[in-house]
Amino acid sequence: MTYQHPDFTLPAELLEQIAEQGFEALPELIRTVINEAMRMERQNHLGVAPYQRSPERRGHGNGFKDHSTRTRMGEITFAIPQVREGGFFPQALEKGLRSERALTLSLAEMYVQGVSTRKVSAIVEELCGSSVSSSQVSRAAGLLDEKLEAWRQRPLGEMVYLYLDARYEKVRQDGQIRDAAVLIATAVDPTGHRQVLGVSVALSEQEVHWRTFLQSLVARGLRGLQLIISDDHAGLQAARQAVFGAVPWQRCQFHLQHNARAYVPRKELQAEVAADIRMIFNAPNRTTANEYLTRTVQKYAKNATKLADWLERSIPEGLAVFAFPAGHQRRLRTSNSLERLNRELDRRTKVVSIFPNEAACLRLVSAVLIEVDEEWQSDRVYLSFDAADSPSWS
Repeated sequence: MTYQHPDFTLPAELLEQIAEQGFEALPELIRTVINEAMRMERQNHLGVAPYQRSPERRGHGNGFKDHSTRTRMGEITFAIPQVREGGFFPQALEKGLRSERALTLSLAEMYVQGVSTRKVSAIVEELCGSSVSSSQVSRAAGLLDEKLEAWRQRPLGEMVYLYLDARYEKVRQDGQIRDAAVLIATAVDPTGHRQVLGVSVALSEQEVHWRTFLQSLVARGLRGLQLIISDDHAGLQAARQAVFGAVPWQRCQFHLQHNARAYVPRKELQAEVAADIRMIFNAPNRTTANEYLTRTVQKYAKNATKLADWLERSIPEGLAVFAFPAGHQRRLRTSNSLERLNRELDRRTKVVSIFPNEAACLRLVSAVLIEVDEEWQSDRVYLSFDAADSPSWS
């Protein structure tokens, strides 16, 4: 049984402080919210509400212990709930600090390696203290990396839909700044919840990187896939066919629509072509979509031959979704469900700007993805499954 504090709201004096001070009041806001979350977590751990007597009680509260932590908002002192019997530490604080530590370590590595700017040096002093040594950074990184690696290697199981995506981060290597490919796999499990399955960072998006990444998912137990959704990333297709050759593929319709522009011979035709493609994608079924596609190809066959050839070759890759339940199709047509995830990664990684190495990039991205994964699994169902929700290959 889960107990929750009824009608928790921010104190009136804190709201007034936020109204008066704006962002300067954020540390106090963070302290108040985290303290309340930890208090509620202890209540759930004990199994009873305050002053409640119950045979289900699993321990006794033992006051609070102050703990000061450096964050991007400066030093904040939290009141950590204690349990008389021991064995309790609130995850609310741990989750909030994990990505903070990853960010701090990324900046600290830049500082230690001598590649930081004056601004980065000042940030590191604020977050880590006045002095940062390479041994301190190594020890802290080692402890955090163990937890992050355990998450990246955790066993998987049956998943229904797999989303694959790649993004790029600036990484310094041998005195040069290069683009590192960050491969991310997310999925919808049989309960209808989303999960972040894994992440890999390398200075290449060639087939070997994708293939190694996909094989690692299989080695961890990934099975039961009914559909893979992705863009037409370089290197991904050969790797996907080698590892998941029997699983249908849905090419992201959003990216297909964008890619079509490169084949439109005249700018004034762009809106018309976009409308024709939307008509195909919005068809009520695959048969009708094929009819619309045939008419559209014929329409441009004489005056825009390259466009007609591209439409005939590429658009069918975006129509696999019609074989799946109508209630699922909207969320399977594109990989845009990852947009919010990428926005969160953008917000965190732009603070670093250029990572000192691949390990630092993987550390911060992993820490952020763990937070997203925990939020998704505790969130409401993303897709609803019932006995009728099985793909039709007719």
